[in-house]
Amino acid sequence: MTTQLQPLAPLLVFGWGNPSRGDDALGPLCAERLRAARLPAAGVEFLDDYQLQIEHALDLVGRQRVLFVDASSNCCAPFEVTLLRAARDASFSTHAMSPQALMLVFRELYGEDPPPCTLLAIRGEQFTLGEALSAAALSHLAAALEWADGWLAAASAGTRGSESPDHPAGEHRDEGHRGEAGQARREGEAAGLAFVGDGRIRAHEHELDHP
Repeated sequence: MTTQLQPLAPLLVFGWGNPSRGDDALGPLCAERLRAARLPAAGVEFLDDYQLQIEHALDLVGRQRVLFVDASSNCCAPFEVTLLRAARDASFSTHAMSPQALMLVFRELYGEDPPPCTLLAIRGEQFTLGEALSAAALSHLAAALEWADGWLAAASAGTRGSESPDHPAGEHRDEGHRGEAGQARREGEAAGLAFVGDGRIRAHEHELDHP
């Protein structure tokens, strides 16, 4: 009897963090709530873990687009969105890796670029062991969920040949680009990108800073 392998979902949402450390639970909780809101979630896989590890590079195989979700202690409230690219950083040789380092592992394993990856960093206020999510974090999570739901809708359309959720067809946005506040806001809204509190689009490499 031949076992039929289920095809990989083209979209991956990966939230990571420690649910026992206060607002560090934002990443897994965001993935969990997105999963619950989109059942049945055809074309999307939702994963979560305590931290990113080298073996998670395998989860990028066969994807068309990936959304990483994590808590951050110094991003602008309520959240920031960053377009990522593979990079070797201080986490590359550790057990807890950044998304950028994970993307580099993928490239070195398979000799090709990883799928387009976006980081949704949700502002957290306290990361004490044994604490519950703060009220501020819950408010930030609600805003992030609204954005992420729109990202999933646009990304799902993209897998059927429409524009990507990260930038319109024909427009290239690289990390490090930042326009004037008003123009950036207009471009970001048109592209499906979030803008941060002062109206700037974060489209550059994001440093993971929480404990």
